[in-house]
Amino acid sequence: MTPGRVLLWACSFGGLGFSLAAAWFGPPAVWVVAVVLLAYLAIVLSGVFFPRLGMYATVHCVAPSSVPALALTFDDGPHPQTTPAVLDILEQHEAVATFFVVGHKVDKYPEVVREIVARGHALGLHGYQHERLFALRRPTDVARDIEQTRDAVERACGVRPRAFRPPIGFVSPRTAAGARRAQAPLIGWSVRAYDGTGHVSPERMLRRIEPGLRAGAIVLLHDAAERDDFVPGAVEALPRILEAIQRRGLTTASLERLLGFEPAKSAEAHSSDVGQRALSHADEPGKPLDAS
Repeated sequence: MTPGRVLLWACSFGGLGFSLAAAWFGPPAVWVVAVVLLAYLAIVLSGVFFPRLGMYATVHCVAPSSVPALALTFDDGPHPQTTPAVLDILEQHEAVATFFVVGHKVDKYPEVVREIVARGHALGLHGYQHERLFALRRPTDVARDIEQTRDAVERACGVRPRAFRPPIGFVSPRTAAGARRAQAPLIGWSVRAYDGTGHVSPERMLRRIEPGLRAGAIVLLHDAAERDDFVPGAVEALPRILEAIQRRGLTTASLERLLGFEPAKSAEAHSSDVGQRALSHADEPGKPLDAS
């Protein structure tokens, strides 16, 4: 059990004990009730805002450090100018990355997604519209959004990624339930440069990132801006980041490899799996068919 879940259970039992004590000894002062409620609310929200706690689901924020490698991940793309620039830098340094793509941008720039795959990089899912209030959506809507983004990627390049990093990175109980329905492992990060909110200087990005560059790290960068209204600092800072990784004796690898996930399925393999499940369902009429 993760530390976040232990904390949530402990606070829930504490709240139950507080209620029983109030029923037995009489209601406490209003200010005491308010403090207890605010403290509980703060703990519940911390699980949403800090996914590394794993309060509502397992969120992969680090990878096993058995090999001297880390994962470079890029969010909010694809973009026809900035994403190819990132790909060129990665190629020059013989580095591998995982790109968490936004579905509507995939539909708009499918050729960029094909280029990502053709250059040997992996893909992940980052929501179809990148909604800032995504954590409030119902589980059915979350699962539908994940599948919609998968469908967009499949149309673009013929593969169906599994891994999902929620927009903004928040993981609510609803987000966790929807990801489970879509069989999408949740991905967080261990170090980030905060380059997705505005332009950040390469020097500042390196200061933020370099202390966290170690085996198993998951590094969060951006190959595009959320609204495509500026050039993320990672485009300029990436050569220095890659040099820092090399100085530490580390290499880069895809998240699939570091976390031991099955690689993203091709469209043909996915169709075959659905067909096999359909045949199994025909043999077992009472068993529901999950085609996701």
